[in-house]
Amino acid sequence: MTAELAPLPCPHCEKPLELCICEAISPVENNVFVLILRHPQEQDEKLGTARLATLQLTNSMLKTGLSWPSLTKIMGRPVDPKRWGILYLGTSKGVQLENKATLTVVNRKGGPAEDQAELLENLEGIIALDGSWAQAKALWWRNAWMLKCRRLVLHPPRPSLYGILRKEPRRESVSTIESIAYSLAVLEHNKDVAEQILVPFSALLKKVRTEKSAPKTKPEPTTKTES
Repeated sequence: MTAELAPLPCPHCEKPLELCICEAISPVENNVFVLILRHPQEQDEKLGTARLATLQLTNSMLKTGLSWPSLTKIMGRPVDPKRWGILYLGTSKGVQLENKATLTVVNRKGGPAEDQAELLENLEGIIALDGSWAQAKALWWRNAWMLKCRRLVLHPPRPSLYGILRKEPRRESVSTIESIAYSLAVLEHNKDVAEQILVPFSALLKKVRTEKSAPKTKPEPTTKTES
């Protein structure tokens, strides 16, 4: 007897079929380009959000790998790294937390850079590193060209919507799609855009919670018959 193969995930949203949220996807037009670099070992089929984010944004790209020679190679066209911001791993110094999303350009010492408004207005795109904290750090250290980009530190307006589904190391740790949604809300001066982007993410979390709360059915007992 051959073992049954696990059902393939949805080819569009990459979620297990029982968690498919394609019906909740409604692409949002974004002016600031979003590039997501996903660590190849980030294989959280249920809770991962990189693919979901690119489906939800009309102006975005997802790349999976460990290293790339330059941002220009990734984009396939000449780009100025100084007009791109990378959502940096860390907390900016001297920035007061508020009940709204804030995005700060920081210098290499972790302090706010000068001319914040001008730097943010001139950003052509943002880069999000998708994976665990250790995986994101690996991507950072393997790609020296990232040092040429602006470092952006996001302070989200609330803890991650994951809740108890995923343990986060600190308050400002949110999912990839949340970090992108809040960043675009700041950069595009549209506080409502974040909630629009997060609609399918909320639908996914609802399905996951429903799945976890559903009573587990015990397999039917089998009786042994003599041949």
